[in-house]
Amino acid sequence: MPSDSLEIKVSLQRLLIALVVIIVPLNFLGLYLSSESNKSLEQVIGTHFRTIAQTDATTALQFVNDRVMDVGAIATEPAVVDAVVTANQAYERRSAEATAAKIGEIAKKWDTPAGDAVVEAMLSSPVSRLLQSRRKIDLRFLKIIVADENGVPIAATDKPQHYAPTDTAYWRTVSAQGRGGIYVSELLYDTESNTDYFRIGFPIYEKGSQRFIGAASALVDVSSLFSHLTEAQIDRSVRTILVTQDGTVISAPNVTTSMKLKSDEYVAVRDALGSLPGRQAGYVIATMRGGARIVGFADTRLQQSYPNLAWFVMVSQDEREALAPVRTLGHFAILMVVIGLLMVTLLAAYFLLHRKQQLADIETVTTEEQSRGQAA
Repeated sequence: MPSDSLEIKVSLQRLLIALVVIIVPLNFLGLYLSSESNKSLEQVIGTHFRTIAQTDATTALQFVNDRVMDVGAIATEPAVVDAVVTANQAYERRSAEATAAKIGEIAKKWDTPAGDAVVEAMLSSPVSRLLQSRRKIDLRFLKIIVADENGVPIAATDKPQHYAPTDTAYWRTVSAQGRGGIYVSELLYDTESNTDYFRIGFPIYEKGSQRFIGAASALVDVSSLFSHLTEAQIDRSVRTILVTQDGTVISAPNVTTSMKLKSDEYVAVRDALGSLPGRQAGYVIATMRGGARIVGFADTRLQQSYPNLAWFVMVSQDEREALAPVRTLGHFAILMVVIGLLMVTLLAAYFLLHRKQQLADIETVTTEEQSRGQAA
């Protein structure tokens, strides 16, 4: 009887040691591997979002460059250049003072019935009809205007808002003190048509001398770009956001520029942009009120050529949704660790209770033997 009890005790000890030395460490190893898988998947998703953001940033850059080239094509149209040259010849017969006085006189009447005849004559010119046909071909052009060297409109698709806006940033940039330069405005919003647009100005040069003689400008609708960025999303829970350098959202699902919302993700992105490792990584884990989000980002590089367009693209997803598959495995690993520890605890308790029972049995046997010895 004692011999049998001793054998059972040793077997339980071995089983307990095996559980502690093998099973429990394996569970912790599984938990560690699950955690590493979580980090690896996070990196893969972040890198993937960075690639998507870079692609969208290139799309935005290409869109603006193409529209600038379209306005440039209008500025180099032979009929447009000839019309500007002809308009400038009228100034040769006037002094600078007389020219300024004439422009000021028409500017005062521009928005009155007295200026309607000037507007009607301009809009009915052959070059204006050329511009109107150009707009019909490409509906992204909301308005196109051609002006002479004094900023006076000589042809347009619609009545220009101002007669000669030479005191604006647009004209100072596009004329560049006679050298000529390309101008692209910041993003603008028309409340009447609910349209996002920007203005592009392109200098017109004299043939041969490349002297600045006028400018072509156009208001360009950017809704097609924003629609492309929104519709190109890879998943409902993934959102593509276009923001300015101060974090204002200019394109996002169910968001318009008129809302003037700030992006919570951009706060983390801005911090990453301030360091070389952050820029090289191209993604961050943004801690927000609703939970952490994985955010891939990319600079459109528009600001290098067009200072008013400091745009950034961000592609983000809730971290819990992005890492859901690995998190399930992680939860399973934690459960297995808990079960393993529980099993060890139960077996240890069982072993201690069984040992106490054995000791009690031994004491009982010893007492009985002593009683028999005394009786004998």
